[in-house]
Amino acid sequence: MPRTTTVESPGCPPLRALTFDALGLVKVIEAHDGQNGGAAKMVERWGEPDSSKCVLAISMLDREADPLVGIARTCGSVEVISAVNGDLRVHIPDLCQAAATPEDDTIIGLHLFQKHRSDSPSRSCTLLTCTTKGHATIESVEFGRAVADFVRDSSPTVWNVCGSGNILCSKVDESENYALFGGKGVEVNVWDLQKCVKTWTAKSPPKNSLGIFTPTWFTSATFLSKDDHRKFVAGTNSHQVRLYDIAAQRRPVMSIDFRETPIKAVSEDIDGHTIYIGNGSGDLASIDMRTGKLLGCFIGKCSGSIRSVVRHPELPVIASCGLDSYLRIWDIESRQLLSAVFLKQHLTGVIFDSHFRNEAVPVSAPVAQVANTVDIADVEAFPPKRKKVSKEERGSKKVKSKRSNKKLKGEED
Repeated sequence: MPRTTTVESPGCPPLRALTFDALGLVKVIEAHDGQNGGAAKMVERWGEPDSSKCVLAISMLDREADPLVGIARTCGSVEVISAVNGDLRVHIPDLCQAAATPEDDTIIGLHLFQKHRSDSPSRSCTLLTCTTKGHATIESVEFGRAVADFVRDSSPTVWNVCGSGNILCSKVDESENYALFGGKGVEVNVWDLQKCVKTWTAKSPPKNSLGIFTPTWFTSATFLSKDDHRKFVAGTNSHQVRLYDIAAQRRPVMSIDFRETPIKAVSEDIDGHTIYIGNGSGDLASIDMRTGKLLGCFIGKCSGSIRSVVRHPELPVIASCGLDSYLRIWDIESRQLLSAVFLKQHLTGVIFDSHFRNEAVPVSAPVAQVANTVDIADVEAFPPKRKKVSKEERGSKKVKSKRSNKKLKGEED
């Protein structure tokens, strides 16, 4: 049985999140206002369960009008759906044409560009994909009236980000001009997406005091600040969190050990110096990368490996999910669990819908209070109730009556 801890959840603020799992399902989680905060609940489920459609990478085109979500699946296909109702806009079945089978070269990185869009943003999108073998592609897709009527770019940009090893993580910066890649046997490297040229490559840390060399194995990465692409954080399979600064040196500026299991998810905060990490044993914590100080772990034990951690762009909350099939919402200030939702399948990713607006819940009409009025005539009709006498008072009365009887007998004598 999984190890769980019962924690009282005070409820979370109004929000909307989308979760993705190992059976290819997309589930919509919403929380609305309540007295002490609303409880998050699943309100919709999109798709049919199929293990061959396991979700490997996700990206959201977060905008006010017609937000889109890109989904990369195990079968090698990429889908673009509406984040509002789940309608399928584009289905690209054969994106990984270089591999003999999709399982040999799966898509591990996906990004929908915000700025690469035409005059009618709802009719086209530009996406970046990267596979395990390092095949990266930037391609524009124009939507048609039907799902099968989409038009792909006739000359997409294609290049290789690594010559050997396996890519396991990728991330695009806020300006969408640079991207970083890393993985097993692949040092973290930064590419210029405008020129498709590698601009920087990390260098392996030196051997430790025992002369042991730590093999290169990056599992997750993210840029530390939205305004600066030169600083980023990477998590490793050797339970380390490394801070890199392109302007300073090729080796890590700071390296922090966290527990004893691999780092599986890393997410940055909007303040530009705090990160949130989750590992393979279900531990979730926040670290200040200015000093390398562990700010604290989040209250409430997770039972399985954490696979995704996301910070809400406006509210002071984060969401985490993983192999224990729970979506958890946490408060970043108190690090307390606000709400947890059991979603049955192994979860692979979660994203927030920042443009969700809470609908006003209609307030029920107050119940009319009837005054307790009684006529004076009715009160006089009922005889007054006798006061109940306690056992102690009864006993004292009996003693007094006996004493009075003895006095009367003495006077008669």
